[in-house]
Amino acid sequence: MTTPALPTQPVTTSSGDKLLAVLCHLSLFLGFAFILPLIVYLVKKGESDFVAMHAKEALNFHISLLIYFICLIPLIFIVIGIPIYAALGIMAFVCSIIAVVKVADGAFYSYPLTIRLIS
Repeated sequence: MTTPALPTQPVTTSSGDKLLAVLCHLSLFLGFAFILPLIVYLVKKGESDFVAMHAKEALNFHISLLIYFICLIPLIFIVIGIPIYAALGIMAFVCSIIAVVKVADGAFYSYPLTIRLIS
């Protein structure tokens, strides 16, 4: 199975599509980290490739963060896990803001350190 090529140039989309994509990337801050991107992906995957790609990317990123945070739990007892937790949290915050800015420009953002579970 091949993955579709990511657009390199900004694409023209409606403001509603951009808003849904922005909400998917901001869902971590809104308290709906998994639910919102999953619902948007399931509803819009047949209608808008732009929104579906962003929802899928946000969902993969949030799942990856959950996996990383769970794997770091034993390291908290060795104290090395605390700064790694902090760094991972800062990275999630910064990457989400970058993704929102890219979506506003109509471009695609690929999160670093993301496990592509949903393709």
